[in-house]
Amino acid sequence: MDPIIWDFDPILASFKHIQIHWYGALFALALLSNYLFMHWVYLRELGTADDVDRLLWYCMGGSILGARLGHVLFYNPSYYFSDPLKIFAIWEGGLASHGGTFGVLISLYIYQRKAPFDYWWILDRAAIAASFSGCLVRIGNFLNSEITGTATDVPWAVIFKRLDNIPRHPVQLYEAICYAGIFLFLLYLYNKSRTLNFNGQLCAWFLILIFSTRFVLEFYKQSLVSYSPDTSLSTGQMLSIPFILTGIYILYRAQKQLDQ
Repeated sequence: MDPIIWDFDPILASFKHIQIHWYGALFALALLSNYLFMHWVYLRELGTADDVDRLLWYCMGGSILGARLGHVLFYNPSYYFSDPLKIFAIWEGGLASHGGTFGVLISLYIYQRKAPFDYWWILDRAAIAASFSGCLVRIGNFLNSEITGTATDVPWAVIFKRLDNIPRHPVQLYEAICYAGIFLFLLYLYNKSRTLNFNGQLCAWFLILIFSTRFVLEFYKQSLVSYSPDTSLSTGQMLSIPFILTGIYILYRAQKQLDQ
């Protein structure tokens, strides 16, 4: 079976000197989906969604700033440190999901200090929204022909014509499908609960499942770093391990509190 030929134009629309990429559109759609989901959650549990706008700005700032710094520090530091102004050129690409997650964790902590709920409450609910937005972002990566997989001869291999003529794993779609499944799983846990008192369990499952998925799929990805790590694990895998371990600890802690 011949590989799938992918020669999709990454530019959604052009207005004079301004270009809108499909990745940017999917990223914006991810933020919108977060907003709509949290709007529903606030109305369902708090009876008002007046503070959701402030939440959106905190999440947007934390995710973009964290994702950009994560890419700069862990994937191509020599390039950016040699030309620091390039750090601000986000339109050229370069966002790291590990950094984005860390940035959101910090921004949500700052946000909830002026909110009528605790840190775990917002983390558990934001985890559901984040898993779906991760799915959309990976679809955007596929449309942009970026974060490609390793060479393969599987029947569903894809040739990204904008890069080369090598059949590759469509690893972006693998990741998107996994994230969609994680979203459905977390949403199921959320809806089936009678108390809605998770104490960090949904956040824990998010960290464990998202970054375990990332760890496994890194074996099928082309390296994104500009240097060769002195280990058999990729940079993405090494960055995933602390998140997985943190998730396991939070799950153990939350379950122990619920059993008391």
